[in-house]
Amino acid sequence: MMGEEPVVTTTTERDATVISLRGEVDEDNAPSLADALAQAAADGLPRTVVDLSGTPFVDSSVLHALLDAQRAHADAGSVLVLAGPLHTAVRRLFEVTGAAAAFRMADSLATAMTC
Repeated sequence: MMGEEPVVTTTTERDATVISLRGEVDEDNAPSLADALAQAAADGLPRTVVDLSGTPFVDSSVLHALLDAQRAHADAGSVLVLAGPLHTAVRRLFEVTGAAAAFRMADSLATAMTC
C-alpha cells in the first residue's frame, strides 16, 4: 500500500469545490468523504462537483454520504454534481438502488463545472 494517494481530495476551481475520489471507497473512507461534503456545503460556493472517475468501486456508505450531501447542498442553495465517466461497478450501484435520479450527473469534470 505504499505510495497510494489519499482517497478523498478537495480543491477549489473557479466558483466550485471539487472533491475527487481515488481508489476503492468504502465504509472505511466514507467518513472523510462525508466531512469533505459537509465542509463544501458550509463553504457556500455555488457548486460542488464530486469527481467519481477515479474510483472503480464505492459501497452503500458512499451513496449515503452523497445523498446526505445532496440534501445539505439543496438546503444551502448550492448545486451538487457527480462527475464521471463512472466505472461499471459505480454506475451499477446508482442504477440498482435507483439513486441516479436523485443527482445531477455529468459525463466529465468539465461538463460538471457548467451543467
